[in-house]
Amino acid sequence: MASTALGGAAAPARAGLTPQNGIFGSNLKPSIRFTLNKAQEFGPLSLRIKGSNVSSPRKLFSPKAAGAISGDGVRVAVLGASGYTGAEIVRILANHPKFHIKVMTADRKAGEQFGSVFPHLITQNLPRLVAIKDADFSDVDAVFCCLPHGTTQEIIKGLPRHLKIVDLSADFRLRDINEYAQWYGHPHRAPELQEEAVYGLTELYRDDIRNARLVANPGCYPTSIQLPLVPLVKAKLIKLTNIIIDAKSGVSGAGRGAKEANLYTEIAEGIHAYGITSHRHVPEIEQGLTEAAESKVTISFTPHLMCMKRGMQSTVYVELAPGMTANDLSEHLKSTYEDEEFVKLLNGSSAPHTSHVAGSNYCVMNVYEDRIPGRAIIISVIDNLVKGASGQAVQNLNLMMGLPENMGLQYQPLFP
Repeated sequence: MASTALGGAAAPARAGLTPQNGIFGSNLKPSIRFTLNKAQEFGPLSLRIKGSNVSSPRKLFSPKAAGAISGDGVRVAVLGASGYTGAEIVRILANHPKFHIKVMTADRKAGEQFGSVFPHLITQNLPRLVAIKDADFSDVDAVFCCLPHGTTQEIIKGLPRHLKIVDLSADFRLRDINEYAQWYGHPHRAPELQEEAVYGLTELYRDDIRNARLVANPGCYPTSIQLPLVPLVKAKLIKLTNIIIDAKSGVSGAGRGAKEANLYTEIAEGIHAYGITSHRHVPEIEQGLTEAAESKVTISFTPHLMCMKRGMQSTVYVELAPGMTANDLSEHLKSTYEDEEFVKLLNGSSAPHTSHVAGSNYCVMNVYEDRIPGRAIIISVIDNLVKGASGQAVQNLNLMMGLPENMGLQYQPLFP
């Protein structure tokens, strides 16, 4: 997610330092090629991560595939690099063998070294930050746009047409420009670009993403919610009424800007709801569910701010379609995501924890039978800064550039 809206994205580990025996049972050796084909057992938790070939949705890295990009690889610009999602892009690309950062912008930090803005990335050899007006895109192939909502449309409109663009703001997510104006309070400033923008929820729209020039990276809440719900809606396993979503996000989703509501004394030792009935991710979620259902879907969605740095949990309450059980939902999600690298369903009654996905591009979920007959509960967790923003952005640009979509994203969650 972009740097101003609550709910967001995350980070990678250095190549060759993948944790052993992590939550996903990785036994990988320090190697540039990863093949996981062994189920690991952790008490009630059992995940099977299969191997993949180049025709699989989650193509694994191979030198042959990487060779499709010649010369120095893909030359990348990061616009809005001084925010959390920009910093996460930089951290992820530190492990990417084909994406190389050539331009970094941050208007208020122009002239500074990136390591002085984010000291945890001081080891990276990066260009000095510049203002957007001074950025030179002549030696750039692709752009990650990590600017605040409402500022991106005009900037992207002014970029050279040869650039592939992944926009992490909300400016191109809503296909209906009138709905955008209703929820964001101003007219859409680039309606001609909205027509070509592709919604970038990778696992659901990868064929469109491959051929796109401009991808609207999804919001964090919509990612965690649509990944479990869209397949169930398409399969008509749940009713379209009374979908209730209780979601919680870490504070990094609100961005890095100084805000009174995000001061330590305002959020410590507590939890509070916000955006009640009016959160801007509502139309984005309803857009995806309505498309899947081929009829209008309206949800009840309430987000909450948690006193933690990163992480997101969405708890979804649904009514089962006649004759369906919670086990039917679970089996359908297992089948849907069986060959996906970054979406995993837990076994049995294991509960997804935000700490199980911290710093990774995974979405982990599970389904439970409710005590109320005819209802089920779905829990989905992501790192709001990775799968909820920057990690998925890299996943999308990989597809757009003809690379394996997991390239640079093969790090395991950070635990504890």
